[in-house]
Amino acid sequence: MNNLSIDSEQGSILVIDDTPANLQVLMGLLSERGYEVCPMPSGTLALQGIHLDDYPDLILLDIQMPDLNGYEVCQKLKADERTREIPIIFISALDDLFDKVKAFEAGGIDYIAKPFQAEEVFLRVRTHLTLSRLQKKLKSKTEDQARQIREKNIILEDTVEQLESTNHKLEIANQELKLNLEQLQSTQLQLVQNEKMATLGQLVAGVAHEINNPVVFIDGNIHHALEYVRDLISLVELYQEQVGDPNDKIRNYTEAIDLDFLIEDLPKTITSMKEGADRIRNISYSLRTFSRGDSDRPIKFNIHEGIDSTLLILKHRLKDNGVRPEIEIVKKYGDLPEIACFPGKLNQVFMNLLSNAIDALDEALNNPSHCQPQQIIVKTEISAEKEQATIWIEDNGMGMSEEVKNKVFDRLFTTKEVGKGTGLGLAIAREIIEEKHGGQIWLESEAGQGTKFAIALPLSSSDVSFN
Repeated sequence: MNNLSIDSEQGSILVIDDTPANLQVLMGLLSERGYEVCPMPSGTLALQGIHLDDYPDLILLDIQMPDLNGYEVCQKLKADERTREIPIIFISALDDLFDKVKAFEAGGIDYIAKPFQAEEVFLRVRTHLTLSRLQKKLKSKTEDQARQIREKNIILEDTVEQLESTNHKLEIANQELKLNLEQLQSTQLQLVQNEKMATLGQLVAGVAHEINNPVVFIDGNIHHALEYVRDLISLVELYQEQVGDPNDKIRNYTEAIDLDFLIEDLPKTITSMKEGADRIRNISYSLRTFSRGDSDRPIKFNIHEGIDSTLLILKHRLKDNGVRPEIEIVKKYGDLPEIACFPGKLNQVFMNLLSNAIDALDEALNNPSHCQPQQIIVKTEISAEKEQATIWIEDNGMGMSEEVKNKVFDRLFTTKEVGKGTGLGLAIAREIIEEKHGGQIWLESEAGQGTKFAIALPLSSSDVSFN
């Protein structure tokens, strides 16, 4: 089932609901779309049976059940390594904000209120199956590439050491081999960079597309709905003028629904819905900004839009996670012009530096001396000579030692645990900034005082490489 194409309307879905009618309806709806559906009438049976066959691609989970409620079932699934990655969508008649927040805190990725609409269920199921498969594909590719690079470099480094131990006659051959090794590592970096960004760009672009379609539909209908509401209100007011003194039945109903308040508040409510749709459209635009592909020539780009779109992608990592409070982002944007560059590659650099800053703040929690509010400062400015733009990304974590500072841009050097870092991120960032854009990247850090990365980019496009 994992070999299905991203757009395929197929997949296995586990439906957990103690109401037979709900199980029957969802089975019928989803089966018609080609999904393989497994019904479970209780949380206990679902937890017992989920390990007996292939794990489902998605779980639809009711909240109100007699033996184990949906929150408890979700928490148990997320605590098990075998089922932790399965996306869970809650379906419940509980529609309060508190219930939705509790569902997301338990580990759910979405929430559908009962009574549900078939098209809403189809859209959300398809969206989250698509996201899940893209995430698995990205994770698999990243792990395979990291493993292949480590294996190749171990072999190459062993070969270099053997050649360097030979006599003076092989010195010329050794120098030639070292050059080949550097070229190979550079090629590997470029391959990792292109593959990683292509996969991430596909994921983000897919999400933006899925968001944009329903938002366009909602936004277009809200405009008409507001006009209809105004027409109906005008009609009611006209009736009031013509009728004069209504009968008791009309007067009592008017008081019961508080007609004056309804006439005043309904247009405001629809206007608020319009503002919400506009906000979602802006989010979709930011996602497309981040995932944009690069041409073979630099183009004019708003650096602040690139940073903002990257922060949007990382927003889930900035939130309060129960272990540490929310990380504060402080923006000190200067008046930057649009800069000729390769936007996709610059966004990759911003992603790497901001991710590292978040990692540094997470690691600082293990140090009892670090008690200050966690903060990341992003600052942009034009140099005094007006020849380059500088971007600063600063965290107030535990900083770096001199030894780490001297190696941080080296290929394959990492301070992270095995499986959490390849040691390629900053090396790729330096290659993108210095070789592709003719700029500079450096850092300032002291142990216990946080870390500040700086990127200087030329304002003139003549310094940007077309290669």
